[in-house]
Amino acid sequence: MDHVTLANGIRMPILGFGVYQIPPEQTERAVTEALAAGYRLLDTAAAYGNEEAVGRAVKSSGIPREELFVTTKLWVQDAPAEANSRRAFETSLGRLGLDHVDLYLVHQPFGDVYGQWRAMEEFHREGRAKAIGVANFHPDRLVDLILHNETAPAVNQIETHPFFQRTADQELMRARGVQIQSWGGFAEGRRNLFDDPLLSAIGAEHGKSVAQVVLRWLIQRGVVAIPKSVRPERMAQNIDVFDFELTEDQMAAIATLDTGGSVFFDHRDPVMVERLGTHRLDS
Repeated sequence: MDHVTLANGIRMPILGFGVYQIPPEQTERAVTEALAAGYRLLDTAAAYGNEEAVGRAVKSSGIPREELFVTTKLWVQDAPAEANSRRAFETSLGRLGLDHVDLYLVHQPFGDVYGQWRAMEEFHREGRAKAIGVANFHPDRLVDLILHNETAPAVNQIETHPFFQRTADQELMRARGVQIQSWGGFAEGRRNLFDDPLLSAIGAEHGKSVAQVVLRWLIQRGVVAIPKSVRPERMAQNIDVFDFELTEDQMAAIATLDTGGSVFFDHRDPVMVERLGTHRLDS
């Protein structure tokens, strides 16, 4: 497994296993199978409702804690966000059954973000969040957060896939010492990604699937990826991407697929800001 080194020196696997939209009753089995396949980065969130199942799989795996990289996320908090964020963090740790997480992310750029970030800086100083970062932050919000706080986000997890490549965002992050991480790396199959003629042709040249081509493309760009699957054969296929390399011409060809826009929704859309920004978790 290849790794990236975050700005604070923490090593993070470049390929992990995500559990977004995996029902809680299926998550423990899925994570157990992912760990057996060789994944060591696990990505969950309070909003996914499956932290407890992830924690059970980690506990029963027998894998030493230091070999795992566990990420979870803080949902939108109202003021006083410092106190609310601490309660949320303690709840997540309890559900995971862990005394620390390797990466803790502000899940959305809404609510009392600066209060949330001050709380997360405390968790980091306490050593209970080895690294802290954000998700879904566009460059303007990311730069503003960096300028007005002591600790810069180590990671920004954003929608990144062949149809929305985020190259300019990645360059800005690199200049600021922020690691880009992809969610939705397969665009959830939208725009017929898995049947795309270009990606299929590149896969055929290497004897690899479209999914493997996409993951290899992300890895060669230095983008951390967290593909999701509940099928063991797909898990094994998705992690089998370190024995080939895309050529410069193939990377350039994939660059032509970029549309410059989301295939899901824009986090700057007022309708989505209201929908996400006013949603609160039960606990």
